[in-house]
Amino acid sequence: GELVWRETGDGHGTTLVATNAGLAAIGIEPEGTSTAPASAPDTPAEQTDAPTTRTPREGTKQAALIAMLRAPGGATIAEIVAATGWQPHTVRGAMAGALKKKLGLEVASEKVEGRGRVYRLPPA
Repeated sequence: GELVWRETGDGHGTTLVATNAGLAAIGIEPEGTSTAPASAPDTPAEQTDAPTTRTPREGTKQAALIAMLRAPGGATIAEIVAATGWQPHTVRGAMAGALKKKLGLEVASEKVEGRGRVYRLPPA
């Protein structure tokens, strides 16, 4: 039979089944739609496309964040919060996630007397 995800306590089990749309969303080809030979699913597909680099959109809060960090004096979390309206944890998350991980930008920081921790990006 099918794998049981959870027992209900009355002897019945619950199973989970991903729809074709769900499989497609996570990059898995639904069963029965394959155009490859039957032995192909066991072999990994070769990746021929080079990964594309992301570029920030103009006129967004992310673009404003990048501009602030590229300014000669850099920016503090408090200054970015005032400019974007974001919460401090959102600013830190944007720097770690969007800038570092997605865009590959190297965010540097240092403590500056009278300002606290200042974050910077190298000039474009």
